[in-house]
Amino acid sequence: MVAIEFRRGRLATSLLVLAVLAGCSAESAEETTPSQPPTSRSEFVPGEGNEDPSTKIEGVVVTEYDAVHAEQGQPVAYEIVPPNGGRHDPVWADCNGVVYRTPVRNENMVHSLEHGAVWIAYEPEQVTGAALESLVERVENQPYLMISPYPGMTSPISLQAWGHQLQLTDADDPRIDQFVEALRVNEYTSPEPGASCDPAGGGFDPANPPPLSPLPAPPGAAPVTGP
Repeated sequence: MVAIEFRRGRLATSLLVLAVLAGCSAESAEETTPSQPPTSRSEFVPGEGNEDPSTKIEGVVVTEYDAVHAEQGQPVAYEIVPPNGGRHDPVWADCNGVVYRTPVRNENMVHSLEHGAVWIAYEPEQVTGAALESLVERVENQPYLMISPYPGMTSPISLQAWGHQLQLTDADDPRIDQFVEALRVNEYTSPEPGASCDPAGGGFDPANPPPLSPLPAPPGAAPVTGP
């Protein structure tokens, strides 16, 4: 508390300092500065020491591939349906939040996985209505995501990232978001993370993409791996 006394001709100031108990001061500080809860990093965010968080997701299958190109337009004899890596076309599919309404050629979609994209494929006879809209809303206008129908799949929904696949039955399964968080543009699992997902040209038109070829691959198709 400060006492100020005025006198004619001069200003006399006397200061009175009151000691405050340290315990009370500390208590006051606690009252005026609320504690902040510690922030926690999601276990599905990749980083040093957690290079592939998808290993924590039940059902994810991991396959090793070489990132090699086929000749443009050349079919590849993929062994996994839908494919999740390996030899692919030199031209990638547009993969910045694109919703493909028709089945798209495997070889172009796999090239997008090389860039770090995640591809959601669905069996069009099993995934319709609200379930389909739920998947579309996850993808639309989101970078490094794409979705397309894929007839004949053994599961209703299949997620692909480079060298990774997760097959599911429910569009509301929380593992969908976990998979995307763990593997989209993952610098540790994608051969070319962050490479372009914009339209590549070269004969690939997102509005009229090359169609999915029937399986099995024709004679003379390039192998998935190898030189």
